[in-house]
Amino acid sequence: MEALIENPGKVVEAERISGSEAILRCLINEEVETIFGYPGGAIMPVYDALFDYENQLRHILVRHEQGAIHAAQGYARNSGKVGVCFATSGPGATNLITGITDAQIDSTPIVCITGQVASHLLGSDAFQETDIIGISMPVTKWNFQVTKPEEIPEALAKAFYIAQSGRPGPVLIDITKDAQQQSFDFIYKRCERIRSYQPYPELREEPLKAAAALINQAKKPYLLFGQGVTLSGAEDELKRFVEKTGIPSASTLLGLSAFSTKHPLYVGYTGMHGNYGPNVKTNECDVFIAIGMRFDDRVTGDVTTYAKQAKVIHIELDPAEIDKNILTDVAIIGDAKQVLKALLPLVNKNSHQQWLAEFRACDKIEMDKAVQKSLEPKSKLMTMAEVVHKLSEKTKGKSVIVTDVGQHQMMAGRYYQFDELKSHITSGGLGTMGFCLPAAIGAKIGTPERQVIAIIGDGGFQMTIQELGVIMQYQIGVKILILNNSFLGMVRQWQQLFFDKRYAFTEMDNPDFIKISEGYRIPAQRVQERNHLDEAFNKWLNQEGSSLLEVVVEKEENVFPMVPSGSCVSKIRLE
Repeated sequence: MEALIENPGKVVEAERISGSEAILRCLINEEVETIFGYPGGAIMPVYDALFDYENQLRHILVRHEQGAIHAAQGYARNSGKVGVCFATSGPGATNLITGITDAQIDSTPIVCITGQVASHLLGSDAFQETDIIGISMPVTKWNFQVTKPEEIPEALAKAFYIAQSGRPGPVLIDITKDAQQQSFDFIYKRCERIRSYQPYPELREEPLKAAAALINQAKKPYLLFGQGVTLSGAEDELKRFVEKTGIPSASTLLGLSAFSTKHPLYVGYTGMHGNYGPNVKTNECDVFIAIGMRFDDRVTGDVTTYAKQAKVIHIELDPAEIDKNILTDVAIIGDAKQVLKALLPLVNKNSHQQWLAEFRACDKIEMDKAVQKSLEPKSKLMTMAEVVHKLSEKTKGKSVIVTDVGQHQMMAGRYYQFDELKSHITSGGLGTMGFCLPAAIGAKIGTPERQVIAIIGDGGFQMTIQELGVIMQYQIGVKILILNNSFLGMVRQWQQLFFDKRYAFTEMDNPDFIKISEGYRIPAQRVQERNHLDEAFNKWLNQEGSSLLEVVVEKEENVFPMVPSGSCVSKIRLE
């Protein structure tokens, strides 16, 4: 491992401590405040050391290691800091893998510290020994196994630097039990650079000028922004760029809340269940500007038909994403904030009202054919759409919305009007059911001053339902909204549309969520009738601390519009 850069002129005296205490000192030096974890044999020395550091490091005991990694994700996404979690060896470490993969795809900075059997037992199939380095290698930004205590400071310094620099991602450090127990002379130096690793490439002038020329000449420009805008803190630069150029702008699912949905130049979000206008107009624009997004298949549909008529400008920090799915005419490799700052003086003040009017015409079509049916259903049962719409009105679009995966996730993206930055957290690229509840816990701990609402389907809720124990034990004020249709709704929708209504194993016989919630000492109520919804919302939202609201919704509601998988975005279905 390469030596780290020392601060010139600074003399630091070594202190002899155990490897386990050194781990905690490293975290304190990195300004870590909260750890999510679950103890076990191979990481026991760290937990023993943690007993003496309770005043400096807050540890949240989750109920399953998957809860730890998802909570760390929610914490990182909402606070902008690195999320940290602990797990023991074997099953403890492998239980992190789903969340690590989720963090890798969605570019979330996480440092996972796992215990490992003693170094002399490595490779012997010892009790709870697993090759977590080999298992996690494809889904981490970097990983490393520590077998000597002297390696701990450098490994952790490097871990934090890699996790949060450039395109963020998860890092795993596996530490053998003997490395935790042995003593050494501890000195900590934060990592400032690593040879051959360039997280922020030098911004080149030529593509900036080429992009500006295309934008200034465009008659029908269209801008699509993703989570890269939020990760780089470029929300203000994006707003100024859009307002100066007058370009109609749409969001990816993960880009939601980087730009107010109430802004006059916002035209909706794109993708399989996105809005009609931004999907259709993708194939009608003459210049397509993509910022901080990776052209995921849920956005592009059939790539052979995607924006073929347009000049494509791709602004992206990770060079690996350039030309990976969609060929670009101008590629600007760089941090979104830095690029937009550089582009702003090069683009002309402009307005595209006639082109914008075409998007608004699409909004009317979508309203008449899809939205109206969802918000004003003829059935006695409520729809997810009207419940989310009501929630948006009640909270004025200011709450942090954390969603699980499924129909309710798409409904939240469509019908919640995000009017506050960093207000949307979901599992995007991996689509992990069970993500929401622990992620909402982490989000609330990360920003305790904000109202955090978990919107969950009945299926995803039961995947990590045990994390209600964390809310109970630590009195975390998360608001939980269960949209209960007694189905795995998204799978059922596909079965209806593409498998002749053969509902194979998607209908659910659910438990009494109210009794379960009350068993965890969390106030709960159930609503089944529309005329009781308003009162229930008021009671639920105004309840001090955590509270749960279960809303029984229509069983066979579908999410429209919808671009069939692998289809052209222009062939989006409205019903």
